[in-house]
Amino acid sequence: MVDSDRHVDGVVEMMLDATQNYDNKLSKKRLFGWHSSLFPSGWSGMYQIKVGQWRNDTTGPMQVISGALGKERVHFEAPSSKILDKEMKAFLKWFNEEQGLDLVLKSGIAHLWFVTIHPFEDGNGRIARALTDMLLTKSENSKQRFYSMSAQIRIERKQYYQILEKSQKHSLDITEWLEWFLKCLQGALELSSEILKKVLFKHSFWIEHKGKLNPRQEKMVNKMLDGFDGKVTSSKWAKINKCSKDTSIRDIQDLIEKKIMRKEAAGGRSTNYELFSR
Repeated sequence: MVDSDRHVDGVVEMMLDATQNYDNKLSKKRLFGWHSSLFPSGWSGMYQIKVGQWRNDTTGPMQVISGALGKERVHFEAPSSKILDKEMKAFLKWFNEEQGLDLVLKSGIAHLWFVTIHPFEDGNGRIARALTDMLLTKSENSKQRFYSMSAQIRIERKQYYQILEKSQKHSLDITEWLEWFLKCLQGALELSSEILKKVLFKHSFWIEHKGKLNPRQEKMVNKMLDGFDGKVTSSKWAKINKCSKDTSIRDIQDLIEKKIMRKEAAGGRSTNYELFSR
């Protein structure tokens, strides 16, 4: 059994609570619980932070900075901690109320609003993503989800930080942010669709070919279905399966005759093989 990373456990616990209990009210206590699950030791990397409570700015304003010493660039400065309680009360009231606003749009607004308030010393982005997925789950009125906006934001994080900085520094018109957010959501849905197609293909493949392959063939075909790193050759087949090259060639030839594998058209110094159905 492999021990899990406590940091990962905390994110999973938070996301499960957000999506499986999406109809429960969002409260200060619930947010503090999420924050505590993200930082159970009270440390973020090498820095000790205040966990399960709003930041207090005792060491200065909360800023997002990059650049060398003396050439720093301030990307964002969060509101003063003195107004945090008031700002979060307004946010929680709005989040829990039914305004008749489309919940997909509300999830985009909630994300931007929360990270702009920046109520915690660390973990604001992760919690904002949880709030996003919570409202998207609520919009579908179902706990069964096949896509993750959180995962898609991580994939597009470069563009995310660019549009986030732009939206936080300019006017209160957040149209451009919402346009990006909806495109990101579309990306999440398309990625989910591709993954689902692969899962269904793999499932139907093994139903069709059940009992037709030996253990070596099953092992290699599984690797190819999952996306084999590099080219499949008889030499690699032999090395991975710890068998002779003659055995690997017989295995491959058998799969070619069964129309499961074929030679790649590209040719080259050595013969490469691919799945016939892919």
